[in-house]
Amino acid sequence: MSNVANRTASPKPRQLGWQSGLWTAQVLLAVFYGFSGVLKTFMPPEALPAMGLNYATEIPVLLLRFIGISELAGAIGILLPALTRIKPSLTPLAALGFVAIQVLAIGFHIYRGETEVLPMNVIALAIAAFVVWGRTRKLPIAPRV
Repeated sequence: MSNVANRTASPKPRQLGWQSGLWTAQVLLAVFYGFSGVLKTFMPPEALPAMGLNYATEIPVLLLRFIGISELAGAIGILLPALTRIKPSLTPLAALGFVAIQVLAIGFHIYRGETEVLPMNVIALAIAAFVVWGRTRKLPIAPRV
């Protein structure tokens, strides 16, 4: 049976578990990065340290906005292509972007001595890597025919 036929046939119970896990991970990433992206894109930098973003007033505003817009684009890209099945190959690319963001964030926070945020960064990195693997190797989403 071909890969395409496997994805269009009724899913096996084990595949339902993987699908549920991947969709849950995608929604978690979309909420996490969507919220963070809204804050970094639309809030004044002076208001962000009170929300835990201590570096917001210490980096250029354009960099802060760029990160926020990137996170918002990723939050859309992690869900919309998979939901619509229009260019679903963009979903693992969005997850790969989150992997890159977290690798850079981990280095940034280590440099600044902000080790208290590292567990959250590592968890977000692991979830994003899981979606990259899951949507490229385990259960890719078939494009609309």
